[in-house]
Amino acid sequence: MAVEKIDKEIEEYRSLMEVPTEFVDGFNWMSLFGAIFIALLMVPGAIYMGLLAGHGIGPAAQWVTVILFIEVARRAQRNLNKSEIFVLFFMAGAAMGVPFQGLLWQQFFARSDAATAYGIADGLPTWYAPAPDSESYAIRSFFHADWLPVIGLVIFGTFFSQLKNVVLGYGLYRLTSDLEKLPFPMAPIGAMGIIALAEDVDQKEIVDSEERWRWRVFSIGGAIGLAFGSVYLLLPVVTGAITGNPIEIFPIPFVDWTYKTEDYLPAVATGMAWDLGNLLTGMVLPFWGMVGSFAGLVFTFILNPILYGQEVLTSWSPGDDTVSTMFKNNVDFYFSFTIGISMAIAVAGFWQVFRSVQKKRAEATRSASVAFGTSLPEGRGDIKVWLIFLCYFIITSAYILVSGYLINWHKGVMIILVLLGFVYTPLISYVTARLEGMVGQVVEIPYIKEASLILSGYRGVDCWFLPIPVANFGEMTVFYRQCELTGTKFTSIWKTKLILYPIILTSGIVFMNLIWGLAEVPSSVYPFAQKMWPLNAANACIMYSATLGEYSIFEEAFRWSYVIAGTIFGTALFGVMSALGAPIFLIYGVIRGLGQSMPHIIIPQFIGALLGKFYFQKKLGLKWKQYVPVVSAGFACGMGLITTVGIGIQFLSKAVIQLPF
Repeated sequence: MAVEKIDKEIEEYRSLMEVPTEFVDGFNWMSLFGAIFIALLMVPGAIYMGLLAGHGIGPAAQWVTVILFIEVARRAQRNLNKSEIFVLFFMAGAAMGVPFQGLLWQQFFARSDAATAYGIADGLPTWYAPAPDSESYAIRSFFHADWLPVIGLVIFGTFFSQLKNVVLGYGLYRLTSDLEKLPFPMAPIGAMGIIALAEDVDQKEIVDSEERWRWRVFSIGGAIGLAFGSVYLLLPVVTGAITGNPIEIFPIPFVDWTYKTEDYLPAVATGMAWDLGNLLTGMVLPFWGMVGSFAGLVFTFILNPILYGQEVLTSWSPGDDTVSTMFKNNVDFYFSFTIGISMAIAVAGFWQVFRSVQKKRAEATRSASVAFGTSLPEGRGDIKVWLIFLCYFIITSAYILVSGYLINWHKGVMIILVLLGFVYTPLISYVTARLEGMVGQVVEIPYIKEASLILSGYRGVDCWFLPIPVANFGEMTVFYRQCELTGTKFTSIWKTKLILYPIILTSGIVFMNLIWGLAEVPSSVYPFAQKMWPLNAANACIMYSATLGEYSIFEEAFRWSYVIAGTIFGTALFGVMSALGAPIFLIYGVIRGLGQSMPHIIIPQFIGALLGKFYFQKKLGLKWKQYVPVVSAGFACGMGLITTVGIGIQFLSKAVIQLPF
């Protein structure tokens, strides 16, 4: 679809908030205390919830932290401003990307049945995971000499990736927002919750009771989150801690109906995820995107039985559950078909950018005399442009040198590292930044890293675990837009990063070690990990086996005919729907619903979209689009509060020393 014909739905998101005229430094001693609080309470909660239910407490942790500190400050006769709240909110969100959360996965994958069966385990480097006979696995401890190379590489990778994300994201924001004046239509959604809390604590901004609607709506969402979380998460955690047998009224992570539907839906994974958060997600996300996802899912329900009848999905057999069905279908068809679909998405994204550039060529010519970095908002906390380029060069070079050392300076891999670091990453990041600025969409070239490593000629699996300098930093521009909308100085964020990193680094490894010591991961104590990690490991082995230099599961799964079919199908779908004037969110939604998307999640999200569009929006009018993000934020806060209570009970129960009488 041409960018000139912008969707009405997108337009509704563009001007929800105005940029303030003043910028405030939100970093202070309160931020330091917040970092310590997050490290001691939120980090273990995020790790535990990821293992238990398959999702962290990222948004929940953010709202719990912010509200707690607001209440503490209020009792100290002090109100937090928007910038201080935003810094706390950002800090809690950044902390949820715990640097060491991957260690638990690595210890599992190195000993998994899939890695052993497909010949991956024997070739894993010691800087990814210790050998299977390491003593550390028997004592379940990361505080062992065998884990030192792994931890060292994690420290290197996380530090430089965080720095690179902040620096390049800032540079892209300067280019797309300050120079090109793109609107970033989705950014206000993330900032509205901050304003909701600030309305309650900053009395100067409250004009009348009608202006405090955000806080009331947030409280309603919080109450719903507390009530649902008590049944969905707290009950199984507490009963499991007390009796050893958790009681689940709503199965975690989902109920599997594949066995019941296999007679009339062969080779189709069915089920339902009972997390109420999916319902709210469907209400928050654009309606036509949810419609498209459901339409794509229905198409898959029709396609899979046909493919099974035509002996394309040959591996599936009656009796397979969701995990087995999805993996076998992936090997038989969807691994290759999805690559083709992803290529179509990338082509469409680049086409949108190209058309946008054509449209704005005259404007760009008129503004060519304006130097990059001039006419910036006063007091925002900007830095010199040359520092951006210098930091990016040093960080990318460090990645290449470390990876080269680990791979023994393999010529093919070294060429790939340079191209990915200095050519592909800045290019794709800029393209994504422009799409985020125009329509709130992300573009990726699928499997670029994987294809590059396969073409490099390397033999072995070491290359898959290198700290390769490839990433898409375009999404970071939305964060900087949110920072600007809340009147927060950019320097606040950079100082917060420096303080937060060592604290979270220490907290991460300590709690990773504690959780592993409590029980084997995965096990029945962590139902999501026990159900889904074997599938994730098997899917990962498909790609890792591509560089073994012998017949592998990758050669069985990768078929050029299916890749081409996926590309043609995806491109034709974009063309037809664009010609019919379909909303852009509908197009991307259909692509999302195709293939191996989990129906367990898409169905409740679609139900939520229908409820929001045809019930709540009719009752509340256009304000519903402003209400629902705040309700969702409140719900996440309520879930986070109740989850924190449950995790505390779990840790206490494991720490109690039972006496023999």
